[in-house]
Amino acid sequence: MDNTTTKKKIALLGSTGSIGTQALDVIRQNSDKFEVEVLTAYSNDELLLNQALEFKPNTVVIVDESKYEALSDRLWKEGIKTYCGEKSLEDVVQMEEVDLVLTALVGYSGLKPTIAAIKAKKPIALANKETLVVAGDLITKLANEFQVPLLPVDSEHSAIFQCLAGEFHNKIEKIYLTASGGPFRGWSSEKLASVTKAQALKHPNWEMGAKITIDSATLMNKGLEVIEAKWLFQLESNQIDTIVHPQSIIHSVVQFEDGSMKAQMGLPDMKLPIQYALAYPQRINSNFPRFNFMDYPELTFEKADSKTFKNLALAYQALELGGTAACALNAANEITNTAFLQDKIKFLDIANINEQVMQQTAFVKVPTLDDYVNCNSEARRIATSLL
Repeated sequence: MDNTTTKKKIALLGSTGSIGTQALDVIRQNSDKFEVEVLTAYSNDELLLNQALEFKPNTVVIVDESKYEALSDRLWKEGIKTYCGEKSLEDVVQMEEVDLVLTALVGYSGLKPTIAAIKAKKPIALANKETLVVAGDLITKLANEFQVPLLPVDSEHSAIFQCLAGEFHNKIEKIYLTASGGPFRGWSSEKLASVTKAQALKHPNWEMGAKITIDSATLMNKGLEVIEAKWLFQLESNQIDTIVHPQSIIHSVVQFEDGSMKAQMGLPDMKLPIQYALAYPQRINSNFPRFNFMDYPELTFEKADSKTFKNLALAYQALELGGTAACALNAANEITNTAFLQDKIKFLDIANINEQVMQQTAFVKVPTLDDYVNCNSEARRIATSLL
């Protein structure tokens, strides 16, 4: 498609979340280049309605069926087709008009719509890392089979992707995923035992949704990113290192086999990787704030503490095991993350329960889609029983 003459039509899955609302900011600022074809949300019908009235998409989906009637009454009158339920997510991504699918759904819910989009040969801007964590082998094979690009939206993976531009034929020796360290960097297990939800939700550098903010505090988010990086860039676990970089200016680093390293830098702002994925392969103008070296005279680095923050170690274990191990870990973490947010468990219980679920869930070495679905269900059952 010639981007200079035609607007790219975007299906935005998860438009009411943190990534979704920022993606709409990018589209709003580049209305000559992008238009919204599809908007979807889980249950935030009020925000979804306002977004639909502003962006006038062809189609809207609300997953929560109890919210459907009132929403559809308003939107059908505006000529906006409105549907509900999880199956509708799989249907709308296949619409002929859609040029690119941005999956900003949270957790496991992104898996089936992403598969449907790939089979419909739609390029994917992937902000839903859990899809690759759960079923990376399956997703990457499908993407190859249907020749569909997976464009990373996570800031770290976007950084790696940007560093590889013009280098895809060169061998990667290692990548370094940077982590801010979250709000509890340097804390001991004893101190972490009494952490509150309010403390965990205060991320030092990034504005994110509640789920990913808690994952960042436990370093689970970095663990999920390690697994995602394996599949996006076809790496082994010993080629993926994590390093704590409290300023969040260097978003990640690629080291090539000659020892040369490339880093992508910038202020911590998710709009940049979102815009890069939407406009790829072009870079387009932006009014984002610019980085000033004098504001950051020192950039520092520390070793990630995977002993205290056990979720990071569990992610590397899951990566080594392969099969359904990461699917079980992700399912457990979705349950424990929610339980912590609901004050049902303590901060350190998150990793402890995740570890038990990984050990207790049936393991399949070479899984089919059904195996992933069954593993996800079983792990959630076990995690819920352990609460």
